[in-house]
Amino acid sequence: MSDVNATVDVNQPLRTVYNQWTQFEEFPNFMEGVEEVTQVDEATLIWRAQIAGIERIWRSRIVKQEPDRVIEWVSTEGPRNSGRVTFEPLGPRTTRVQLALDLEPQDLVEKVGQGLGFVARRAQGDLDRFRQFIEDRFSETGAWRGEIRGGEVDGAGRSPLQAPPDVDPEGSGPPDSRDGSGNGRQP
Repeated sequence: MSDVNATVDVNQPLRTVYNQWTQFEEFPNFMEGVEEVTQVDEATLIWRAQIAGIERIWRSRIVKQEPDRVIEWVSTEGPRNSGRVTFEPLGPRTTRVQLALDLEPQDLVEKVGQGLGFVARRAQGDLDRFRQFIEDRFSETGAWRGEIRGGEVDGAGRSPLQAPPDVDPEGSGPPDSRDGSGNGRQP
């Protein structure tokens, strides 16, 4: 497996940036090659992507999620991969997003592509397109503020799909501005 790292600074508040990242089904809007992400439950995703011209499908499990701080995942079926994305406030309206991926190439073409830096450039491009996506919108398309520890959803205090009822004090809008319900990641 090989490591890929990418970083981008986003001109949006921390909460807005984190909330948008939790909207996994929106990833095809800014991730090159990702055709579909289906959220099975709070911690399970099914991915469909074109990688080096070949369709790949895999299932991943979120093993750690702390609002406004970190999301970590590992694949459970299909191509082996894992990763971590962290969120760091640089100021009231600027957030640093750092992505670390650990990928196992599936064939010679993928191995060569990784060796030539294609995967690292794609990851950086994806983060750059994410920045453009959220900066152009001025608000997130939804939010999920639950926590996951050891792959298990923490149900303490509220339903994991229920976003907090408050409005972001930094003015980024309601927790789920897509439909106004505050009820999670999916439309």
